[in-house]
Amino acid sequence: MMRPARRDRKPANGAARAGRFRSRGRRSALVGQGPIHVPVRTGSATTASPAPSGSGWEVGALVTLTLLLLGFGLVSLYSGSSVLAMERGLPADHFFVSQTAGALVGISFLAVCAFVPPRFWRAAAIPALLLTLIALLIVVLPQTHAIAPEIKGARRWLRIGPVTGQPSELAKLVIVIWTASAVTRRASRLNSLARGILPLLIVWGVVASLIVLERDLSTAVLVIGLGLAVAFAAGVRLKHCVGMAIVTIPILLHQLNVGFRKQRITAFVDPTADPSGSSYQVNQSLLAMGSGGFGGVGFGEGRQKFGFLPEPHNDFAVALIGEEWGFLGVLGVTLAFLGLTVTGFKVAGKARTSFERLMVIGFTTMIAVHAFLHMAVSLALVPTTGLSMPFISYGRSNLVAMLIAVGIIVAVARRSRAAPIDREGRPSPARRAQQARPLLSRGGHA
Repeated sequence: MMRPARRDRKPANGAARAGRFRSRGRRSALVGQGPIHVPVRTGSATTASPAPSGSGWEVGALVTLTLLLLGFGLVSLYSGSSVLAMERGLPADHFFVSQTAGALVGISFLAVCAFVPPRFWRAAAIPALLLTLIALLIVVLPQTHAIAPEIKGARRWLRIGPVTGQPSELAKLVIVIWTASAVTRRASRLNSLARGILPLLIVWGVVASLIVLERDLSTAVLVIGLGLAVAFAAGVRLKHCVGMAIVTIPILLHQLNVGFRKQRITAFVDPTADPSGSSYQVNQSLLAMGSGGFGGVGFGEGRQKFGFLPEPHNDFAVALIGEEWGFLGVLGVTLAFLGLTVTGFKVAGKARTSFERLMVIGFTTMIAVHAFLHMAVSLALVPTTGLSMPFISYGRSNLVAMLIAVGIIVAVARRSRAAPIDREGRPSPARRAQQARPLLSRGGHA
């Protein structure tokens, strides 16, 4: 049986063989390593070509969870504040109407911020910081009582005409934006203590000191914590972050040993020590949570709001939810905040620039710390802090600030659908893996 004649092939020269082997090596090296970014020169700048990055479900999840929590918070607020309002001679829906007005303002800010390019916040970081420092200083000056009145033994509010707000709530937003901008600019110096984190700590300390003068230690600690969280996410050494935290411990201990703060620590250590005094809030909160059982006593049927539980619409909003909605209600709120937190960090992982990623990490941490610390206070797991429950507790300044934070996160999530361009550094491997198909899926062969 005759075999077909083999076709003579011309041997490739050395250059052609080497080029083929180099091309094959590059192709095999690219397989399974995520997207391929092809530089495209536009004018004098070089960017990456657009690549699909997923369905963008994060935007819908953020907006849906936020609106659900806000709607549930307004319903719960009406139940928890109606009795208190009537005791003060106000209409039963006074706090509900006031909070609804704040929610409408906050939603408007959310909608606007969702379409503001994140680069605007980076450009506005320093002016916003200076404005915040001025507002905080006005609140604590002795000559400004007319526009910064003392309420419940603390001066935290700034009243300009019909508008009243807390500059400390603005400080939380600004410290995240400014820190994200600062660590992005000084990325090459973050490993240095003197030139890296120390200048940041000075700014955080000035802002926190002004807030402490307002008698708001919880917010002051939170401001420094948010700054450290953003700096650590940017690459600051852990030992530097821990060292800076240790430095603040003596100041913190001194503040905790003063007046009502010392009483709160005592009530936390031993809730039975002064049941009608410093431990009263904690005990009534636990009683409310326990009496709700699995499904709650029913909406509007709670008894603790009849003068037993102090601040049921604010500092202990979750305790009221536990009483009227039971374990299921608290579980639903917890899962909603957990989903919001996970979605926020998901957006951070897909952010196009280092500044956007750090800003989203800071805002997500802010919302999560507020929510879970508030729950821990209601369960007597930590001392009473006074931190409000985002979207649920009464307080228009905090509500507007939280909705602005969500709006900025939504803006970053909307941008993450486009190509992963990072002018400050290389995209992370996880980000590259999410942006484009491997070469083999486009028909290549190893």
